Amino acid sequence: MKTRAAVLHVVGAPAPYEKSQPLRVEEIEIDPPGPGEVLVRVRAAGLCHSDLSVINGDRPRPVPMALGHEAAGEVLECGPLVPDLAPGDHVVMVFVPSCGHCIPCSEGRPALCEPGAASNTAGTLLGGARRLSMGGRPVNHHMGVSAFAEYAVVSRRSLVKIDPGLPFDEAALFGCAVLTGVGAVVNTAKMTPGMTAAVVGLGGVGMNSVLAAVLSGARVVVAVDLIDEKLDLARSLGATHGVNARAPDAVEQVRAASGGGVDFAFEMAGSVQAMELAYRVTRRGGTTVTAGLPHPDHRWPLQHVNLTAEERTVKGSYVGSCVPLRDIPRYIALYREGKLPVDRLMSDHLKLEDINVGFDRLASGRVVRQVVML
Repeated sequence: MKTRAAVLHVVGAPAPYEKSQPLRVEEIEIDPPGPGEVLVRVRAAGLCHSDLSVINGDRPRPVPMALGHEAAGEVLECGPLVPDLAPGDHVVMVFVPSCGHCIPCSEGRPALCEPGAASNTAGTLLGGARRLSMGGRPVNHHMGVSAFAEYAVVSRRSLVKIDPGLPFDEAALFGCAVLTGVGAVVNTAKMTPGMTAAVVGLGGVGMNSVLAAVLSGARVVVAVDLIDEKLDLARSLGATHGVNARAPDAVEQVRAASGGGVDFAFEMAGSVQAMELAYRVTRRGGTTVTAGLPHPDHRWPLQHVNLTAEERTVKGSYVGSCVPLRDIPRYIALYREGKLPVDRLMSDHLKLEDINVGFDRLASGRVVRQVVML
């Protein structure tokens, strides 16, 4: 069958993307699902910095590639060896498929699945297959999902079944922004009530970290960003303080608000400058958590003696250290109880044809989450 999809052919096109058109909406061929695979009618897909970093070259990936990794949709067809899903089921797509057999998966850390990471880097589905093509040439999958399309064939290991009562645009956010942002606080940091936190970078992931810090009972939550409107939104979501990162005394403001430094600082901007700020506002004995994904060549000059003498901890958090089958239903339940208002993070809804304009807006830093409706 055929599907319309947003395909990236050249990496590093100049901005504005509305003019250079790095993503072309094209008709491509999609094969039926193979063993352990599922055909999904994509209904909604969020625009994320992880997509933007492929477009601008920060995360090298093979092209041509059909982009999109944060999405929700409806099962249309199941391939062989998929006994637990059926046509009509609603699903959230997870951008790291978990094989269930490698050492990280066996340790309960499916976000670090080794075959999943290898297939994502290669542009294939889990197991090595490509189900997309154009004019007889293979088209690579993005993170095993390729959701900026009407239809997607994905591994069963990339799907979590959800309650059909949740609107697709809201459900899509749970596949990346919520998993990563909330998980960094709940799973990676394991924050407990009464602690203090700073979140540096208020995109979709960072805003979800703010929500999770508030939900975890943090007594101080300092939101840090370059854009005042985002600071206002973070305060309305429960942040106790907002600090513009451009301020020459930004570090001092955060330290003053938290009584000398925070227990946990979360770097969610994906830049060396943001990581440096997050580390500097972390108190003695505190933890700096990063979910940022800068260019592989970027290096952060860590002060070794400071790390030792102050017993600091620096931790990475990928996909929020999540267990998708456990965490997605939990986070959706919290949302429905009004404790995790992720719907307030939606900036706009787009058509697939407007996707390059959407990435211009994302690159500007002035939106939180835009969702393509399909």
